[in-house]
Amino acid sequence: MDPRLKEIVDNYDSWKISLDGSFRFHCTECGKCCINREDILLTPRDLCNASKAMNMLPPAFVNAYCECYIGQDSRIPIVRLKPIGSIKRCPLLKDRKCSIHQAKPAVCAMFPVGRAVTIDKDSYNQDGVLSSQIQYILNPITCGDQSETHTVRDWLNAFHIPLEDEFFLKWHSCIAELSSFIRKEEKKIPEHVMNDLWTAVYIHLYLDYDLSAEFLPQFERNAKDVLDLFHQLKELPESAS
Repeated sequence: MDPRLKEIVDNYDSWKISLDGSFRFHCTECGKCCINREDILLTPRDLCNASKAMNMLPPAFVNAYCECYIGQDSRIPIVRLKPIGSIKRCPLLKDRKCSIHQAKPAVCAMFPVGRAVTIDKDSYNQDGVLSSQIQYILNPITCGDQSETHTVRDWLNAFHIPLEDEFFLKWHSCIAELSSFIRKEEKKIPEHVMNDLWTAVYIHLYLDYDLSAEFLPQFERNAKDVLDLFHQLKELPESAS
């Protein structure tokens, strides 16, 4: 786990903030929140939005700006923006400004607010992730100034981030179910088969999109295909895998 993500985990309870909790922050466009960043993880929606903004297909965008790996804890494919240089700046930072400002990843648009879901990794609810499981944190503010006061609710509304974010819930439901299965079954599956499965998950969840079509129905289809594949694996005799 990289230092930034570890810091979030270690301080999660003390950083939590309610929807109507207030904080003082005003962005001065200094670009400091875009350096020393190794934690800008992209969802499939983030990737499609960024790819469209850069007039690139998702695979080309990933090759140019991202790196992919298997999560140490989640055991699923993760895509993150690849930090550059000793200051670990976001590769999309140009002249201290985001080059895809109108399509920036949700984690960036929400800063300094963060969003997470509470899921017991060993007892995943098959009904999926509910909006009541969404929690918010306030990241340490080391840039901008404190000339404005906001509530989390108003901050999200200002950046058009819905409180009932259908994709966010479906995404976390999908990865929670996948993660639960892989952690339980990974050691039983031959390495070459597991590598093929990871490749299939990566392609279907992150890359297989028509950018000219509506995103959410495509994601729902791709997520269903991936989950159906793993459900079929569950039903195979142990010797068959």
